[in-house]
Parts: sequence; C-alpha cells; structure tokens
Amino acid sequence: MNKVSPPPSFARPASADVARAQFDALMAAHPDLHYVDAVLADVIGTLRGKRLAIGEAGKLFESGMQIPHSIYLMDAHGEMTNPFGRGIGDGDPDGTAWPIPGTFALVWGDGAPRAQVLMTLRDGQGAADPAEPRAALERVMERFAEIKLTPVCALELEFYLIDRLRDANGAPQPPLDPRSGAREHTASVYGIDDLDRYAAFLASLTNAAKTQNVPVSATSKEYAPGQFEANLRHQSDARMAADHAVFLKQIVKAAARANGFEASFMAKPYADRAGSGLHIHLSLLDEQGRNTFDDGTAEGSQTLRHAIAGLQALMPTSMALFAPNVNSYRRFQPDMFAPVNRHWGVNNRSAGLRVPVGPGEARRIEHRVAGADANPYYALAAVLAGVHHGLAAKLDPGAPAIGNVSREPDLALPSNIDDALARLEKAKELGGYLGEETLSLYRETKRIETQRLRRVIPAAEYDRYL
Repeated sequence: MNKVSPPPSFARPASADVARAQFDALMAAHPDLHYVDAVLADVIGTLRGKRLAIGEAGKLFESGMQIPHSIYLMDAHGEMTNPFGRGIGDGDPDGTAWPIPGTFALVWGDGAPRAQVLMTLRDGQGAADPAEPRAALERVMERFAEIKLTPVCALELEFYLIDRLRDANGAPQPPLDPRSGAREHTASVYGIDDLDRYAAFLASLTNAAKTQNVPVSATSKEYAPGQFEANLRHQSDARMAADHAVFLKQIVKAAARANGFEASFMAKPYADRAGSGLHIHLSLLDEQGRNTFDDGTAEGSQTLRHAIAGLQALMPTSMALFAPNVNSYRRFQPDMFAPVNRHWGVNNRSAGLRVPVGPGEARRIEHRVAGADANPYYALAAVLAGVHHGLAAKLDPGAPAIGNVSREPDLALPSNIDDALARLEKAKELGGYLGEETLSLYRETKRIETQRLRRVIPAAEYDRYL
C-alpha cells in the first residue's frame, strides 16, 4: 500500500528545530515545570491557545498543535464571529500552529510552574493564516527590508487599576488606597507618593516582567485615579516590540489580581477622566546603524518629515485599527491628551504625532493616536505602513503645530467605529501593506462584534425612555 502523504498544513518548518533547542534549554534550567501554554494572539490581541502537560510538550515541535483557524476571529467576549462563513459556516477546520523561536518564557503567578510560547498558524509553504495579526506586521516589515531600513520601536501602555467591585450601576470604581483604605479620587499625575502607595503592585509587576522577559523600562502615575503607564524598551525587531506589549497586558493583569485589584486597558472607562493610550515610539536606522530621523535639529530630518506626512495620510483609514471599539472614540476629547486631529509637533503632547526632545541619536516619532484597547500588532503595522508610504511618496507634513492643538477636531478622521470600519473598507494603500484579506476579516469581525453590542439595551436607555 502506498504511503499517504500528510496534508500540506502539516509540513514541519525548519524553525521547529530551533524552537526545540530553546525549549530543551529552558527545561534544563527549570526542571520543575509542569505545563507549557501554547498561545496565539487573536484580532483583539487576546492570548488564546492550549495548556499542555510538560510530558506532551514535545509534540509541539514534531507535529505542531492542531487548533481551528477561527481562533483568531473572536470578539471581545471570546465568542466566534464567523466572518464570511469562517468558523461555524465552513465546519470550523483546524490548522497547524508551530512554536515561534525566541518567544519561550516562564509564566509568573500562582499555581504549578509553567512556561509559555507564542505560536503561529502556517501552511505547508510557510504562508501565515490571513487573520494572524503578527503576520500582518511581518508583511509591513518586509517592505522596510527592501529599502534597507530597520524600524526601531518601543510601545507604552496606559491602564487603570480598578476595584474588583462595581458600583450600583455596574460601572468601574477607582481602587481603594492601599495605605488609607479610602477610595482614590485625585489625578496626581507623576506622583511619587502614588508609586509608593502602590509599591506592592509595582513590585509584582517588576517580578512578572523579569520572569516573562518583558523589558519594562519605567512606570509612572498617570492623569487619573488609579491610572498608570508602563514603558517598554526599544527593539530593532518590530514583531518583538509588539510581542512585549501583548505580554505586558498579561502581566499587568496578573500583578493586579495578585494585589486585590483588576486592571483594565479599556480606552475610556470613566467619562470624565483621561483615557488610556497605546503610544508607539519609532525611529529608522540605515545599514550603518545611523538614525535617519536625526539631522542635528530638534525637528528632525527630511526623512522624519516624510514619515510624519505618511502617518497623516493613512490615519483616516487606519483609525479602526487604532480605535477598534465603540468605547474607543470616547477617548478623543479636547484637553484629554488624546489627539483629535493629524497635527504634528516638537515636544508637544497635544499633537498626535510628537517629536520628543532628547539627543539626536534618539530622534524619533511618538505616535499617540492608538488606544490601549488596540491590538499592538495591527496598531504598529498601521504606523509602519504610514511611515513607509510617506517615504515612498516623499510627502510633506506641513509646519509643526505650536501650542495646544487638542481643540481643533479634524473632520477627515472618523468619529465612531461605524465610520472607521467604512473607511477601512476603502483602505487600498493600507491593504497593500497589511493584506487586503487580513483587513477584510478584521473589519467583518469588528462589525459583527459591534452589532452584538448594540443588541444590548444599556441602563441609560431604560432610565430615560422606559
């Protein structure tokens, strides 16, 4: 009888040998491990996957992990969306996921010791699943390799610590001060005393970051009760920078739980308080390692100006990636440190595209548009696409903004998720970078999620109209 060849999706990639060697080294250093979590990041940025007993983990490197393609296409509740019939409509077929070398880490927290590895769904020819967010970022990175430039990226995430108990209306509440037990109510931005009062949480976060190889460089108190920011170190591999942001959310939530709080990356949990953003810092190095954004001036080089202009040009069609939910658009308000237009400025936080001060070799763009609820892979991919577009077309951004420009709304930017998704459907340039099928699946998933949310009648409607 002739031997039946396995289906193409089972083709074992060469990277599996590298991943196996890294896993064996991790096991040798930590022989007490009980489990390995094999995880993927879905379109929301949520980690999903399987937990394997340590004795079964070797299968990951020989035959991969069978998991449905629909794993990427979940809504914020973790429910299948079935976009274009993918999921329930096509029988929910499995694909084969393989470990990504360089992503093994221990997992911090209670319970039996375990490790974690990021996985990727690939076919027999090495092509990624069209819905995989990390692969969309890879496609944009390839465009920079073609022009021999390396994006150096770092992400910052703002978040809220909140009380585990909701108020009488089901809304979140600021946490109780660990020192006094009183409900937090003041903004106290950059307050060192606030860091002291939350020292136990921050110590847990530091330990978790060390355990899971998440390079947190600094934490600070932000502009609302219970709001903090964590900064990540710059990386010359944009995929790694986005990986770190995904895992930062994981460890922030774990550290919060360990200290009696919850952590939220909701863009706007309080109507009258600052929202939470995902700030992306970016510079470009040439083949000699020189920062192409630096020309000895505070405003930066012509290359930097082209990059900013490209970000301005693609921002209207990218907003569904930067602001992916109904709630996301509540964040864009005057004087709330969230941009309402496409202005750029030097050392000006009211502008969404900011050139921070500092030494020339560190000249960079800070993209302040995305909310903390954005998928880091998609947000960074859209930013890099805008930069590349600006360089290729040699666009000009105009003069930098002076003073407070947060009260000048830009009507070219969508103001709600429906408009943003409609703009994304017409995003030809963006689709050329991230992949048209990728954007279609993302758009349909978010459209279905939005429809489901609107079927729920909020308490405010009962209060006003019942």
